[in-house]
Amino acid sequence: MSTIELSRGPVEYTVLGGDPEAAPLVLLHEGLGCIAMWRRFPARLAAATGRRALVFSRHGYGSSGPARLPRSPRYMHEEAHEVLPELLDRLGLHRPVLVGHSDGASIALLHAAAHPVEAAVVMAPHLFVEDRTLRGIEAARAAFASGPLARELAFYHQDPGAVFHGWSQVWLSPEFRDWDIGPDLAGVTAPVLLVQGDRDQYGTTAHLDAAQHALPGPVRRLELSDCGHTPHLERTDDVIEAVHTFLVDPALRQETRP
Repeated sequence: MSTIELSRGPVEYTVLGGDPEAAPLVLLHEGLGCIAMWRRFPARLAAATGRRALVFSRHGYGSSGPARLPRSPRYMHEEAHEVLPELLDRLGLHRPVLVGHSDGASIALLHAAAHPVEAAVVMAPHLFVEDRTLRGIEAARAAFASGPLARELAFYHQDPGAVFHGWSQVWLSPEFRDWDIGPDLAGVTAPVLLVQGDRDQYGTTAHLDAAQHALPGPVRRLELSDCGHTPHLERTDDVIEAVHTFLVDPALRQETRP
């Protein structure tokens, strides 16, 4: 694992090897995630696609430097438009394929709306605040308070309390209730693959419907049965196959607007 110093502090990262001529994969983790919580998915995806893969922990996660807390309701915009561009520029990675999960999927869409990317793969994206999401966070808060989730997060993060409360407090705040990134997506012209499990405790396919309506570029959609909030861990083979097929589909290149 390497560390790079950014304007907001140090970030842990790793780059997996692959074709230097192909657009690199950039993986963006969920609201409680980090490098280690992706498990073997990045390595398997990089091997299947033949591409390099950047995996990093955002500020406040894993062994990266602390986040600025409490988070602003626009914290995902800040990650998409301030932190991620700086990281990619410092590492010399251009026009990436963004692969985001949950909060990371929303960050991927926001970044793609304002910065050049080759494509975006968004798993369990949040486009707005859904009642199901809030119920899932309330359940997670109970699990953290009772101990199991706190112990799990302590295995992955230097400060599990800051990770959990920094995420849950902003999502459950009254100021966040009207958060909606649908209008931002008009700038996304790159191809987008949308992925959602039918048993996701944090969201429904309403987010995929909203994304398809808002995205002006080519869109592909993958709905997975008997799958919860982590398609890349629960249905790894299906997700990797779908991403590989998506990235080599010549029809997507023809549909992409200049």
